[in-house]
Amino acid sequence: MVTADRTVTTTEDPCVTCRCNAGRLICAKQACPVLHCPSSRIIHDSGECCPRCKGSGRYLSPPKGACMLGTMIYNSGKQFYADQCTRCSCSNSAVSCVRETCPVHDCPNEHQIVLPGRCCPQCPEIEEVRPSCSYAGKTYGASIFRRQDGETWKLDSCKACACTQGKVRCVMPMCPSLNLPCPPNSRLEHPEGQCCPRCVESDGVCTVFGDPHYRTFDGKFYSFKGACKYQLASDCAGHTFSVRVTNDAKSTKFSAWTKTIAVKVGDLKVNLGQKMRVKVNGKKVEVPYRVPNRLEVNRTSDSVIVSTQIGIKVLWDGISFLEVSAPTSYRGRLCGLCGNFNSLPKDDFTNRRGRLLQDPQPFGQSWAVGAKRSCVRPKPAANLDRERRCRGRKDHRLCNRLRSQIFDACHKKVNPTMYYKACLQDMCECPTENCYCESFTAYAHECKRLGIQLSHWRKSTRCRTGWDQTAAAVAVGSTVLGSRFP
Repeated sequence: MVTADRTVTTTEDPCVTCRCNAGRLICAKQACPVLHCPSSRIIHDSGECCPRCKGSGRYLSPPKGACMLGTMIYNSGKQFYADQCTRCSCSNSAVSCVRETCPVHDCPNEHQIVLPGRCCPQCPEIEEVRPSCSYAGKTYGASIFRRQDGETWKLDSCKACACTQGKVRCVMPMCPSLNLPCPPNSRLEHPEGQCCPRCVESDGVCTVFGDPHYRTFDGKFYSFKGACKYQLASDCAGHTFSVRVTNDAKSTKFSAWTKTIAVKVGDLKVNLGQKMRVKVNGKKVEVPYRVPNRLEVNRTSDSVIVSTQIGIKVLWDGISFLEVSAPTSYRGRLCGLCGNFNSLPKDDFTNRRGRLLQDPQPFGQSWAVGAKRSCVRPKPAANLDRERRCRGRKDHRLCNRLRSQIFDACHKKVNPTMYYKACLQDMCECPTENCYCESFTAYAHECKRLGIQLSHWRKSTRCRTGWDQTAAAVAVGSTVLGSRFP
């Protein structure tokens, strides 16, 4: 390696000197003088660039006006070649010569050849043989699929290789550490065809469950006991969709539970009710159901799912658990009980008139829709006394399952405290025995969104799915939780 501003000679040709200048190697070749001695007296010392005359002595002087070069005498005005590279002329006893400069070659001196009639040597023409490369049992460089030396290729989305002088060299990008969690409202994805996973913005998800408890698109958790019809989520900017819920007091004045859902997209209206019943524009339909390029209604083992072309999805378990998801294109455009989806939980209690409230009760009531004669309002005094009695209960055995080993896989990702408190409240005011299951369902769905699968939790907690409830209701000729589908 040649360092900057240092001059060196090459071992192949001592007449060539090189130096490094601004990152470039610049080479020059020294021109040797013409010797004035017979060829028998010319010697070439090892390691020296130019030959010299051996010994000393006087030589015959040329006639007046003539020139002598070596042992040859040239008359004035005569032009001649001292060798293949040097053209000279004689003028008034003075010799002037012009010598052709030869380029620097890559091959050693002993391999250089001089063609007849040419001044400068050249490297011999050798047929280039490009080595082949093999990797993981596959050979590159053979047959018609020959890869040229220096050619690159990709083994997969992460690894790129190159064939260099018969050796395969591969490189891989350094992916960011996966130990760091993604920011809020984003999830880790591994796009197909790309090497590294990345955090991408998540769809907003609003959850409703139990004696209604709400988790907004931006993550605000609150309870609202209104027994009426409410705007849950709506596109307040473009009016492309709306989701409304009807909360039922279920034969009691102290609680309210989600009874039915109405999803409206354009001129299509989908009603979801108890026992997994589905209506589209007022007519009962069988699931799965599809309106081409508009919406699809499908079912899983524990829920019915409405998917729309605009990206809005609604999941309903047929009892009281509900999820609404909205794509990021709706960020900052939504309104209703699920909040505005602007990544700021602190302003989710913005009422219909745009005023920010602190209490969930007036906030929830501001989003009531439809005829108010069907609304049932709990009695505040009686409700307060009932809550005091509930706080005095010591038997929390059923709700404690949420904090047990059954859900242990999710405890590090999702704090169960809010769901546990909701469970206690639901068990206090629920008219049936299994109201604790709605908090368990909500918690399990939150874990599932984070990639945590909880197996057998329903069996361990004796929580049946909406489909199981439907089958049981049909078997005994009854309704689910005392509700009827309108």
